[in-house]
Amino acid sequence: MKKTIIAGFTAGGILLLFSLLGLYLTIWLFPRLAMQYFNPAFNNQANRYLLYFIHPFVISLALSWFWNRFKGVLTGSFLTKGIEFGLVYMISATFPTMWLIYSAMSVSLAMVGNWFLFGLLQGIIAGLVFEKMNQ
Repeated sequence: MKKTIIAGFTAGGILLLFSLLGLYLTIWLFPRLAMQYFNPAFNNQANRYLLYFIHPFVISLALSWFWNRFKGVLTGSFLTKGIEFGLVYMISATFPTMWLIYSAMSVSLAMVGNWFLFGLLQGIIAGLVFEKMNQ
């Protein structure tokens, strides 16, 4: 259990950096997409900003637990296992969530696609971290 928690926090730190990088890249490369966050559908209360910084650790701890249960099924090289783990996460969690968000909220398909790609990359990065840590 200790290895699972340590791997989860390690991946969480890496995903936090990835999230911040992704945020700034989105603003710089896709400013029209970034402007959609000013839509009233998004809550921008300052007292909730901390949740943005905690999210990578919550998702990484959950993915670490999932990795621990699922790693025996993955075969192939280091990179193959990370990609396969990301794809499994994308199909089982990210896709249904994005489907629900797109059907229930007033957000563009481009924004949902951006989140979908981000979820896939989160799963791949977490899988690579967990595999590297031999968890």
